[in-house]
Amino acid sequence: MNRTSVATSDAGIGIFERLESEVRGYIRSFPIVFDRGVGTTLIDADGREYLDFFAGAGALNYGHNNPAFKKPLLDYIQRDGIIHGLDLATSAKKAFIEAFEKYILKPRGLNYKLQFTGPTGANAVEAALKLARQVTKRSNVVAFTNGFHGVSAGALAATGNKKYRTAAGFGLAHVTALPYDGYLGPSVDTLGYFEKLLNDPSSGLDKPAAVILEAIQGEGGIRPASFQWLQRLRDLTMRHEILLILDDIQAGVGRSGKFFSFEAAGIVPDIVTLSKSISAIGTPMALVLLKPELDIWSPGAHSGTNRGNNLAFVAARAALETYWADNKFEDEIAAKSAILADELKSIANDFPNLGFTVRGRGLMYGLVSEADPSLPGQIQAEALRRGLVIETCGGRGEVLKFLVALTITEADLLRGLSIVRESIGAVQASLDNGLAKMTSDMQVDAP
Repeated sequence: MNRTSVATSDAGIGIFERLESEVRGYIRSFPIVFDRGVGTTLIDADGREYLDFFAGAGALNYGHNNPAFKKPLLDYIQRDGIIHGLDLATSAKKAFIEAFEKYILKPRGLNYKLQFTGPTGANAVEAALKLARQVTKRSNVVAFTNGFHGVSAGALAATGNKKYRTAAGFGLAHVTALPYDGYLGPSVDTLGYFEKLLNDPSSGLDKPAAVILEAIQGEGGIRPASFQWLQRLRDLTMRHEILLILDDIQAGVGRSGKFFSFEAAGIVPDIVTLSKSISAIGTPMALVLLKPELDIWSPGAHSGTNRGNNLAFVAARAALETYWADNKFEDEIAAKSAILADELKSIANDFPNLGFTVRGRGLMYGLVSEADPSLPGQIQAEALRRGLVIETCGGRGEVLKFLVALTITEADLLRGLSIVRESIGAVQASLDNGLAKMTSDMQVDAP
């Protein structure tokens, strides 16, 4: 790893500033022209290497250019396999469906039909919401504080973040936001509040078609719901005949430690949305899992030109066969999760003045700075200078987000955590120097 300062030339980044829309986001945190990716290493156009703790915002659970997927993809292209197929039957789609049933559905006793939507997670959410409303003949949906479900109109209505909601340019309707687990503190029963609203004919809450949630909130600040809370929510929705939509777009495909983030809680949602790492190698793909009795779609009622990405099917099948044929991969994730959690707690303890807390599950953790939301951004910048790409999240950017590839080696995991520790030390030293200078200036100015 080359520990050099970020110095990508203006000529490299300038074209993006001159011609790409102001809507661009991640490039502002990582102003680097990246050229290659291998495993958990990103390499820029000048050959500098960066350890990747970002994993494509959760789209690269298996790392960059995983060799287990590259050969099947190259072979498929070489033999002129169908690439664009709408929703036609193709051999690549058939093989993926068979593998998904064999390695994912049957071992977990799940009975879902598969709907291939347009290639984004937001499109899967749109389909899930539309279907729930069709099935129940009700329009309202309950979502939760700090939830993130996408930025297209229907998904955005269920998203909490003000920045994204304001960008809609119009009123967002037919969604009621209720407090997520722990939102009002550990002593407040948020589901008791929800059920009280449902039972009170004067509460003003229209009975929802569905409840949509993430079992572990990602963009909202790495907030895992307790298993008990998830179990009670499943019971509540069943008793009130409300569909439960589990958005597993970021927390799914092994990120939580299990293939699905709801598995450990022992619940079965009515509808599940998947995207990001379901394609395994970063190609666009989205998938809705729905109980068979909910499949009331008329042909073509939720359509889209790119709902048949056969390159994604090829890679996704290879991932299922490589990583999910037995429990070995889950065991490896659990071991690395324990390392990550222990090291983050150690870091928080070693910098008591900064007031960090740690939360998360699996390989989805956050180092939280509620008292000073600016700290994670400062740490992120210091880490980048030291060769580590890492993201922040939360409504105020108050969380340093650890979203490492599930395939990361323990050595690289520890190396990245060491860089984080160094970066926090540099930030604290800067803060201490600033405080010392302020104190000195005050003493000079004193009469």
